[in-house]
Amino acid sequence: MENCIRCQEDEWSNEKKNKCIKKTIDFLSYAEPLGLSLAILAILLSITASLVLGIFIKNRHSQIVKANNRELSYTLLLTLILSFLCTLLFIGQPMKVTCMFRQVTFAVIFTTSISSVLGKTVTVLIAFHAITPGSMLKIWVGNRVPRCLVLLLSLGEVIICIMWFLHCPPFPDYDTRSQPSVMTLQCNEGSAVAFYIAVGYIGMLASVSFITAYLARRLPDIFNEASHITFSMLVFCCVWIAFIPTYLSSKGKYMVAVEIFAILSSSSGLLGCIFIPKCYIILLKPKKSVMEKATSKKK
Repeated sequence: MENCIRCQEDEWSNEKKNKCIKKTIDFLSYAEPLGLSLAILAILLSITASLVLGIFIKNRHSQIVKANNRELSYTLLLTLILSFLCTLLFIGQPMKVTCMFRQVTFAVIFTTSISSVLGKTVTVLIAFHAITPGSMLKIWVGNRVPRCLVLLLSLGEVIICIMWFLHCPPFPDYDTRSQPSVMTLQCNEGSAVAFYIAVGYIGMLASVSFITAYLARRLPDIFNEASHITFSMLVFCCVWIAFIPTYLSSKGKYMVAVEIFAILSSSSGLLGCIFIPKCYIILLKPKKSVMEKATSKKK
């Protein structure tokens, strides 16, 4: 009691309480079951998305692939592949390079994905309303409007990330207070405000995409995928709403694991709800595309 010594932040006392020893450094690594399982899951999902992209490219001249903008389908599938793979930046020992680019990469890729979804929904709306007599939307039919929409919305996230880098970029840091005997090596986001602005921008686009798809879900268009987009965005929003309290209540490496799971599950929702029904028709019921196309011509 007379010679009481407070240990340093990176140390804690031994069992006899007479010596300070170094805390164990902990992070989500590939060597442990949790990190390895998430990495394998990310790779398998990226392979699945790549196979779907290959199916779409192989059947690029079919009616079901050309419906609702073929270019945006390719863009969305590419960004989903990258979103699955970007989770690998969250696993392993945090370094300056990985800390700087993992959140930014995730933000830009997700913004492009949601922008592509919004562009596909806008394509449905324009195509339907342009057929009405005297409509001024006929001049907007085509790939120009969705393409510009994706570029402009993605550019907004890029500008936010550049300002984030210039103001206070992320860096590796030690969490010495969450657990008494463990020191967690993690990425400090640098500016919490910039991080929440980047994520909030994605949330805003997701909300707009959901509302737009919901309004267009019953439009009488051949292969109208707005209903699938509505369900996919509902899954997307539910995942990230559940992510917030789970992330805030987690500690150490489990915070990173929760974010990885949210990225994988929300991206899987987009892949499964939008593209799996089309792949089902292409692979198992190829005549359905021809029949519905012929039906629409008769009408």
